[in-house]
Amino acid sequence: MKENFLKERKRIRRQIAPRDGPFICTHCGKEVCATTEGTEHRNHCPSCLWSLHLDRQSGDRAAGCGGAMEPIAVWVRRSGEWAVVHRCRECGVVRVNRIAGDDNQLALISLAARPLAKPPFPLDGVTPGADRS
Repeated sequence: MKENFLKERKRIRRQIAPRDGPFICTHCGKEVCATTEGTEHRNHCPSCLWSLHLDRQSGDRAAGCGGAMEPIAVWVRRSGEWAVVHRCRECGVVRVNRIAGDDNQLALISLAARPLAKPPFPLDGVTPGADRS
């Protein structure tokens, strides 16, 4: 029973995110153009930055999972280029995808600022110049 469900979900997700055509984001529902400046293989929604776990390698659409890939961080490469870090909600795999020219700039900044907005320690206990060791 579960096996049939997983096969059907995989078939549907492949229809939603074809290799070269536009697709509907399964997270926010917006239509996404497959080609844009700064990317060869569209792998996330430019509006909400969510993705699907479809690829083993960029553009191959060979992953068997098909789970939702949540944007969890922004990574700045040595070259200064930004990339979005995604984690699959189904299997937990983490992937890094370069940003595209039409990505939502506010969503990218919000993602980058998330660790500052929710630090792992109380800010009222931080004193300037205090040694933490």
